[in-house]
Amino acid sequence: MSERFDKGMQVRRSVLGDAHVDRAEAAKTAFDDPFQTLITEGAWGTVWASDGITPRERSMITLALLAATGNFEEIAMHIRATARTGASKQDVQEAFQHVAIYAGVPRANHALKIAKATYAEMEETQE
Repeated sequence: MSERFDKGMQVRRSVLGDAHVDRAEAAKTAFDDPFQTLITEGAWGTVWASDGITPRERSMITLALLAATGNFEEIAMHIRATARTGASKQDVQEAFQHVAIYAGVPRANHALKIAKATYAEMEETQE
């Protein structure tokens, strides 16, 4: 694999956690291997690996973009990642308020419901 892939895997694990990445890797097949390589190198090895902004800021931007574009299926995963990136609940609330104003209240409302449920899940598993 490439240096960018190795860096991407390192960043991916630091943000999403080993358990998540291990599950994703175990589920990988020859069919989706090229896609998994693309996101590991591009998203994680380039964008998330950049030191241009902090992981906290990157989490906020990612969550806002996911909500604004209606890509709700990855919001819970990125809410769980905030435990590692340092984005607080207030940070997430602020990001979703921006979504409400600039992309629509229904999208922000749905994202907040997902975040609320995910935070509750996270709190349950800590006890």
